[in-house]
Amino acid sequence: QIETGRHNAEAINRAICEVSEQGGGMVRVPAGIWAVAPIRLLSGVNLHLDSQAMLKFIKSKEDYPLRITSYEGQDCIRTVSPVTAENAENIAITGDGIIDGSGDKWRPVKKFKMTAKQWDALFQISPYVIETKETEIWMPTESILEGNRHNIQGTTEEALAAAAPYYDFYRPVMVSLRYCKKVLLQGATFMNSPAWNIHPYFCEDLTVDGVKIRNPYFAQNGDGIDVESCTNVHIHHSTFETGDDAICIKSGKDKEGRMRGWPCQNVIARNNVVYHGHGGFVVGSEMSGGVKNIFIDNCTFIGTDVGIRFKSTRGRGGIVENIYCNRINMFEIANENILFDLYYGVKNSDNRPVPVYEGTPQFRNIYISDIKAIGGRCAMLFNGLPEMPINNINLKNIYISGTETGAIIRQSENVQMENVTIAPKNQKSISLQNVKKVSINGKSIKSVGEKEKIMD
Repeated sequence: QIETGRHNAEAINRAICEVSEQGGGMVRVPAGIWAVAPIRLLSGVNLHLDSQAMLKFIKSKEDYPLRITSYEGQDCIRTVSPVTAENAENIAITGDGIIDGSGDKWRPVKKFKMTAKQWDALFQISPYVIETKETEIWMPTESILEGNRHNIQGTTEEALAAAAPYYDFYRPVMVSLRYCKKVLLQGATFMNSPAWNIHPYFCEDLTVDGVKIRNPYFAQNGDGIDVESCTNVHIHHSTFETGDDAICIKSGKDKEGRMRGWPCQNVIARNNVVYHGHGGFVVGSEMSGGVKNIFIDNCTFIGTDVGIRFKSTRGRGGIVENIYCNRINMFEIANENILFDLYYGVKNSDNRPVPVYEGTPQFRNIYISDIKAIGGRCAMLFNGLPEMPINNINLKNIYISGTETGAIIRQSENVQMENVTIAPKNQKSISLQNVKKVSINGKSIKSVGEKEKIMD
């Protein structure tokens, strides 16, 4: 299969080169299951997958060399991705076929996400497990196990050499689009990615139309699409079922992201459906270069862990502003329907203020309207920073019912609620703590301190 995969990839890459050199056109993959090694898209090329065509990427150390790339907002070591494009223009992946990244050959699996029978079956593949305070984690190869223990990082040739013995640990995103312009992803199914499924970063004019993005619910880091530091993006009429966040907006991490200073901006996501995932629509947690001018409209989230999710933490910096979420339906969200969490990844949050500095994240000017949600653990949770509260949050025409708890608003300023109905199973509809200038259905609250105030 590896040799066949190389042969098929060579044929496809050769066709892509020829078509690109001739000024552009279509490279067509006919029906069938095609084992392949990595493919690189070039300017002017539409890789078209016929109905019933599958590109099945075969894992091979020789075909996926380690390289310095970007992941989770920072330059780092990863392997080459199954599908890449860099500094390309007018490129596309279209058709009704399937791209399968063979992520099950790369990904670790956490025990608590599996049934006992599923967990036992993993040991027919490999015996490698590590134990953490949270759970046991199965590793598909010894190389991943040792890589997890050593976790070599860096961006030098010396770091690459030191990481080589732990090769499998550096699993790639499936589709990596870097510094590309005028990109179309249309119709195809993208599934079973080693890490994130689709990762456009530093791209302009990206359209994602009618695609299906699928990963197992237990897929570690199995995000749907992570739009990082991109401009002019339209994601529509697509479906997501993922092992992590579904539609996620990012812009670099911590100091490195702030130094890049490349915001993610002018993004529209409409008419999409998200099934399983950690979040339906997500901003962060890597948002250090800023996020602005985002419009989410007419989407449905069914059974995601969180519905609308904003997350960051001290040290990120960056400004998230001018976010519009409109006409969102949510059903049986596992946790919060709407979440602002500025303590993301912090086990023991410290509610004492610290001095504001360049690493202080800011979330402001966010407009959420025409929301209907049934079920879930919590209607809404706002958890800002005491030194930088969430500011100017506008909620209009919101109906959330059947949750275990109501809305919890903390460390926030200028929160406007108009025609908002929160109907939890208990009587604690809205809880306020450490807030200023809140208006709830015409009733103004100047401020609330440490002592919680309950609004029925």
